[in-house]
Amino acid sequence: MKIVLKDQSEINLEEGARAIDLAKAISAGLARNALAAEINGEGRDLRTVLHEGDRVAILTFDDEYGRLAFRHSTSHLMAQAVAHLYPDAQFAIGPAIKDGFYYDIDFGETVITDEALPQIEEEMKRLVKEKIDVEQFTLPRDEAIEFFTEKNQPYKVELIEDLPEGEVISFYRQGDFVDLCAGPHVMNMGILKAFKLTSVAGAYWRGDEHNKMLTRIYGTSFPKQSMLDEHLARIEEAKKRDHRKIGRDMELFTLLDEGPGFPFFLPNGMRLKNALLQYWREIHREAGYDEISTPTILNRSLWETSGHWDHYRENMYTTRIDDEDYAIKPMNCPGAMLVYNAKPHSYRELPLRLAELGNVHRHELSGALQGLFRVRNFTQDDAHIFLAPDMIEDEIRRIVRLIDAVYTKFGFKYEMEISTRPEDSMGTDEEWENATNALMNALKSMDMPFEINEGDGAFYGPKIDFKIEDALGRQHQCATIQLDFQLPQRFGAEYTGQDGEKHQPVLIHRVIYGSIERFIGILIEHFAGNFPLWLAPVQVAVIPVNVDAHGAYAEELADELREKGVYVELDNRSETLGKRVRDAQVKKIPLQLVIGDQEMEHHTVNVRLHGEKESHNMAWEDFVTEITEKIKTRA
Repeated sequence: MKIVLKDQSEINLEEGARAIDLAKAISAGLARNALAAEINGEGRDLRTVLHEGDRVAILTFDDEYGRLAFRHSTSHLMAQAVAHLYPDAQFAIGPAIKDGFYYDIDFGETVITDEALPQIEEEMKRLVKEKIDVEQFTLPRDEAIEFFTEKNQPYKVELIEDLPEGEVISFYRQGDFVDLCAGPHVMNMGILKAFKLTSVAGAYWRGDEHNKMLTRIYGTSFPKQSMLDEHLARIEEAKKRDHRKIGRDMELFTLLDEGPGFPFFLPNGMRLKNALLQYWREIHREAGYDEISTPTILNRSLWETSGHWDHYRENMYTTRIDDEDYAIKPMNCPGAMLVYNAKPHSYRELPLRLAELGNVHRHELSGALQGLFRVRNFTQDDAHIFLAPDMIEDEIRRIVRLIDAVYTKFGFKYEMEISTRPEDSMGTDEEWENATNALMNALKSMDMPFEINEGDGAFYGPKIDFKIEDALGRQHQCATIQLDFQLPQRFGAEYTGQDGEKHQPVLIHRVIYGSIERFIGILIEHFAGNFPLWLAPVQVAVIPVNVDAHGAYAEELADELREKGVYVELDNRSETLGKRVRDAQVKKIPLQLVIGDQEMEHHTVNVRLHGEKESHNMAWEDFVTEITEKIKTRA
């Protein structure tokens, strides 16, 4: 039979050949590195039997699906080691995830902590040396249930019972360990040589807080030790950059037991936050947006009209006022619709761009809360743009250029993906197709690459998500552009067209920062707290050499800077000069000015940049001009 390869060439194989046989036919080296296959556009196991005309690419660790197979296999290796060390353990699920894997396990009364991980790793290493072949087999549903019932694995039984009658169940066997699994897996466990179990956490079975709490063991794996070492070094750097630690040390924000998921911003944090908001307001004013503000609490009928009551109710906080149901807004969109509908509109006003820094609340499970990255109360930098259908592509291009300018300002690279219609959605097939095509055409016209994320759109329309990459190469989803034909229809939004008739506008939902709180968390870790001058909560430290001799003059300089809007800390403590300079460095203050006899006599300042050992002298007037210009232009 003929198989079509990635480069469009063809190769002949025997009937019944598998993907691994194709890899061997191409080269022995490829077969050694092969982890999975892409067959007719779908990721598949190397054991998959090929058929005439199949289009096949062999995948290695360089490919996302290849990495999935490698790390998913490592999760099974870990489970086998756990089964040897803890024979009564009951296994739930063990998927591959970005940069690693985990397995949820019920250890009964045994408490597993990070201290247990080295012993599990040692057993994994012993198993790798045995170079155990991995086999796949299937059983009918009833036999599969019986198999795991006999092995006292109730979580596996529950998973199988949820599958339809008549389903054939896939298993993978590696020596004495058998697991319920659809794959993919490597051919032999001997290639899993570089791995590390990283942490232990709790996880509710099936993510339901009403179910039993299981032990989740996280890990990662790579084909080479050098790759693992580089990854672990990045993890250590990430720990140093943890925004929760830096936020505490720099007195930016705090999280208190009185309000889990509701962050408190301290004075330094508010300076950072306000700098971001001021920048946001300036660029939106220049881009033709008008700012609005809508109420935090609105009645149930509004949320029923918008569709949120039916599609988003479990994430909303509700209350009763005057015997009527109200909800605290989880999104700003319905309020913007009411603003639009407050007066008639003409085609001459379109596109009408309404921007809002809206304070929203969403119920998140306590176990999902994570510093500023996942909170229950945050500020969303929304914009709602009302426009005619023929304006869509041009407006999408304008928005993309605006987002690009913001991310370039912070030094972020980014990728884009278009998310298509989810299962739970409103609208017709034609509306969804037209909306999705409009997004694709806009990006194609700008020659901007994008990926397709099937089924992950909002319930009211498709969207473009922007994933920014921070200094450690981690991705964060922030900006989004969502096209919506549904909400204007549900709210009866109209404008008068050139023909004098009433028409329904199209709505674009759009954020750039996403959540201000989350974006601040990302910035803290991206810059490791070493913010650009215009963002720094304290921009200049003024340090007199001798407090008695130079303190009064230093205070004059500090006051002059404050009058020009510069955030200044005057350090006139009775500590040594060296300690005060070091403390300013620890606080990550961008500029430190040391004031002594020479500076007083010549009206100069000795300037030291954060992170540098050497300093230089500047005339005071030149320093003031330079720093105020850098802050003004956000250099």
